Amino acid sequence: METITVEFKGETKIVVLQRGWVVIGKMEREGSQCKLHKASVIRSWGTSKGLGELALEGPKSSTKLDPCNGLVEFDYLTVVLTISVNEEIWANHL
Repeated sequence: METITVEFKGETKIVVLQRGWVVIGKMEREGSQCKLHKASVIRSWGTSKGLGELALEGPKSSTKLDPCNGLVEFDYLTVVLTISVNEEIWANHL
C-alpha cells in the first residue's frame, strides 16, 4: 500500500485554550476559525520550566501527548495564548 504524505502550511504552535486545554499542532487561521493539523493535547508538560521549555527543547521523557485524530478546530475567541515552537525539534513528534 502506498503512503501519502500531506504537508500543512502554517507554524507549529502550542495553543492554550479556555478551560485549561493545551494543544499543539500546525496552526491555520481563517478569520475567527482556527484549525490545528497533526494535533495533540499536551496532557502532561513534563518540564521544570513550563511551556517555554517545552516549546524550545521539545517533549521530555515525562511529557504526555494525546493525538487527536489529526485535527482540532476552535474559535479564535477561545485562545488564551499561543507559543511558537522549535519547528525542527517538534517535526518528529507530531
